[in-house]
Amino acid sequence: MVSQTNEQALEASIEKALSGISREALIDQVGNNDAIALAKAAQYRTETGHGYQLGWSSDYDREFAIDRDKFWGFLNATQADELAKLKDQPNWQRLVLEHLNKRIKKHGILKTLKNGLSINDAHLTLLYSAPYNDINPEVAENFERNIFSVTRQLYYSQANPNLSIDIALFINGLAIATLELKNAWTGQTTYHAMKQYREDRDPNELLLQFGRCLVHFAVDTDEVYMTTRLAGDKTVFLPFNKGHNHGKGNSPNPGGHRTAYLWQEILAPYSLTNIIEHFAKLVGEKPNDPLHRRTLFFPRYHQLEVVRKLLDHARDHGVGHTYLIQHSAGSGKSNSITWASYQLIEQYKPGSHHPVFDSVVVVTDRRVLDKQLKNNIKLFSEVKNIVAHADSSQDLKKALESGKKIIITTIQKFPFIVVGIDDLSDKHFAVIIDEAHSSQSGSAADNLNRSLGEGSEYDDGEDEVQDQILETMRRRKMRGNASYFAFTATPKNATLERFGEQQADGSFKPFHLYSMKQAIEEGFILDVLANYTTYQSYYEIEKSIQDNPLFDSAKAQKKLRAYVEGHKETIAVKAEIMVSHFMDHVVKPKKLKGKAKGMVVTRNIETAIHYYQKIRDLLKERNAGFKAVIAFSGKKTVDGAEYTEESINGFPSKDIEDRFDSDDYRLLVVANKYLTGFDQPLPAMESEAKAGRPQ
Repeated sequence: MVSQTNEQALEASIEKALSGISREALIDQVGNNDAIALAKAAQYRTETGHGYQLGWSSDYDREFAIDRDKFWGFLNATQADELAKLKDQPNWQRLVLEHLNKRIKKHGILKTLKNGLSINDAHLTLLYSAPYNDINPEVAENFERNIFSVTRQLYYSQANPNLSIDIALFINGLAIATLELKNAWTGQTTYHAMKQYREDRDPNELLLQFGRCLVHFAVDTDEVYMTTRLAGDKTVFLPFNKGHNHGKGNSPNPGGHRTAYLWQEILAPYSLTNIIEHFAKLVGEKPNDPLHRRTLFFPRYHQLEVVRKLLDHARDHGVGHTYLIQHSAGSGKSNSITWASYQLIEQYKPGSHHPVFDSVVVVTDRRVLDKQLKNNIKLFSEVKNIVAHADSSQDLKKALESGKKIIITTIQKFPFIVVGIDDLSDKHFAVIIDEAHSSQSGSAADNLNRSLGEGSEYDDGEDEVQDQILETMRRRKMRGNASYFAFTATPKNATLERFGEQQADGSFKPFHLYSMKQAIEEGFILDVLANYTTYQSYYEIEKSIQDNPLFDSAKAQKKLRAYVEGHKETIAVKAEIMVSHFMDHVVKPKKLKGKAKGMVVTRNIETAIHYYQKIRDLLKERNAGFKAVIAFSGKKTVDGAEYTEESINGFPSKDIEDRFDSDDYRLLVVANKYLTGFDQPLPAMESEAKAGRPQ
């Protein structure tokens, strides 16, 4: 038998995986007319597949973008009593569809599915929730009453009835996702599918309007890309791939296509409903923002995978474990933490009414991200007023007593929070440590040293916050009432050993990995080492002591390096190299669509001020057309003058984020603040703000 390598074969493969049979096979068995009748009556069932029913384009209502057969079939089978309240009104079915259409246009499909549809005194449930635990069997029974359906070659257009989309997925007759398919064997790839969405799919068509569908997938046999907003040639697609050899793409699949996980795992009814209820979010900057100004977030594959793996492990193994999540910059770590935070508090022990965790404590090493995460969690959470801030063990106790489930604190206060966790031994905590990063120093480390007490082996201000976290946990006798989840892009060996999973050979690996290689290859961060030449530092030291006494070479080298690297002449040379490179190789070629920005991370505040001053002067000399901004905490006296962020920048610290977001400021010089996790969406990643980037 000759293998089929066209799009139709891929369509049939997906349809069979979802429903248990392809329509070609069904037609071969019973004939065309009987096949449609059987499918509509939902009488055909197979032992395989995910329980999807076959849908037919002839049942698609282009005016309201629904599958009429499945929509009315679901309501009649599940809510006949509610429909009876409407049937005495003239043309009552159209009344329902018009109310439904109006609500989706205003609020989007996501909110409509979750909240249902109220008309007069009738309320119609449009989606039965997936069971989150096994406490209430009725929830599982109702979930089974949902109708998931897959329709191939959906003729969706009112303006041009000949236009069709390869596959559309529906839940209870409501459109959820579209898929454009290509088969690499025919020379067509996801590139052509994305091009088709951009050039041949009018976003003004009802089905394709923003918020009408949850997601649009471009799929071939090797890769998957997605978008939540079709916008013509401005449409931005994000990879939805598992990764291969720590890079982009997908690994070979001995059982079929590399992308089979999409329809075998992700689009399965429980999985898809779980995404709708706990991951996909439609948010705006203001609560009353209209639909078109909002952002629809849909998780990338690694975000979905890590959160689900963490939840499963915590539910099955309980409290008292450590997890290392090594996610590179560009991974959307803030949203992964957010999704994990408010779902961890909803985890219940199998067969129990007791939650695994009483509270989730989120620890961040940057005050701006403290605010950013707090806002993010508030936006994403369906339950209001569950987030609090804590700076002490007493704050932690008060937050718990007042019913707060998610408590945010900073690294500086981490030792006090650990004390509070130990004291509250009757409570269980999930502690999420955001960016246990190896490039913090200065005031944050000083505060931690003070809280740890004098004599710490980490007294040197140049040591990193990862060390401080490890030291805090080592000094405390950690009770078994907390699990620790460390999210970091660059774990040290000690961090790997403390939080990672030990392998058979004695090495340690993270619980989950989204590598820098994958982030670079997927285009989420630039490869700063590509075509780059490193500068080797050489020091000449005059010997002044005849007898060569023993000394601590590590400390000596550290102090020597600090002196040389902080010298004004060294800074001047390096600043000129950085500004020249940024101007000539980033700004002039208009990388990232001319919106590229740079960050200079320095060893301490004094060095940062010297770098800023030199960079400021160089930008003026070159008439760059933009300025630099500096960020550090507190006050610092340098060369006899006292400096603060406000005095140098000329505007309040709270405005740094907004100013740096403008075109007037393109370089950020930092010490002990922001660092590599600072969220600065740019046009190459425009989906963060414009097309639903799942950051």
